[in-house]
Amino acid sequence: MTPSPTKLADGLWRWTARHPEWHPGEFGAQVASFALETDDDAVLVDPLLPPDADPVLDLIEDIVDKRLSILITVPYHVRSSEEIRRRFKSKAETTIWGHPACAKRLDDTSGFKELTPEEELPAGVTAHHIGKPRRHEMPLHLPSHKALAFGDAVAEVDGRLVVWATATVDKKVERFHRERFNPTLEPLLDLDFDRVLVTHGKPVMKGGREQLRSALEAPPWSR
Repeated sequence: MTPSPTKLADGLWRWTARHPEWHPGEFGAQVASFALETDDDAVLVDPLLPPDADPVLDLIEDIVDKRLSILITVPYHVRSSEEIRRRFKSKAETTIWGHPACAKRLDDTSGFKELTPEEELPAGVTAHHIGKPRRHEMPLHLPSHKALAFGDAVAEVDGRLVVWATATVDKKVERFHRERFNPTLEPLLDLDFDRVLVTHGKPVMKGGREQLRSALEAPPWSR
C-alpha cells in the first residue's frame, strides 16, 4: 500500500488504503484515492484516509485555497468524505458531491450536493450516467488533467483496463455487457482524456482512451 500520497503528474496525487468493508485477500484489498490541484479548486475523488492520515491531510492542506470539492463516483465510496469536510470547511468552501444515494451514508447532509450530468462542477468536472438499467455510479471527467475517473465499473488488472462484471462471467453475462452495459460507456470515448484513474488497480497515465476502447471490446472480467 502507498498511504502517503504519490505525485503522478503536476497537480495530481494518488494514495491507497485498506478497503474498509470488503477484504477479499488479493484484488480489492486496497483502494485508491486521488487529489487534484487546479487554479482555485482542490478536488478529491473517492477519498479514504489511511490509519496514518497525516500525510494525506497535509497534502489537502497544501492544495486547498478557496474551494474543496469532494467527488464521489459511487455511493459505496463516501468513506472519509465527511471527516475531511469537517476538518476543512472552516478554511474553504467544502462540498461533497455524489449520487443522491450517497446522502444515506452521511450523518450531516448540509454540505452535500447532488451530482448531475447536466451541471458543470468546479474545475470543469462533469459526471456521466452509465448502465442499463442506470447505475448509481457516475464516472468523472477531469479536464484539468485530461483524466477519466471510475469507481467500480472499470478496473486495472495485470496492466490492462477491464470492465468489471458484478457476477461470474458466463454467456449470459457476456451478452448483457456486450448488448446493454458496455454501449453506455462508449460515449465516454468522445471525451478529451488520456489518463484513466481507477479505484481498483493502477492508474493509466498514457493511452487511456485506447485502453478503455479495448476493454469495451473485450469480454467482461470478474475476480
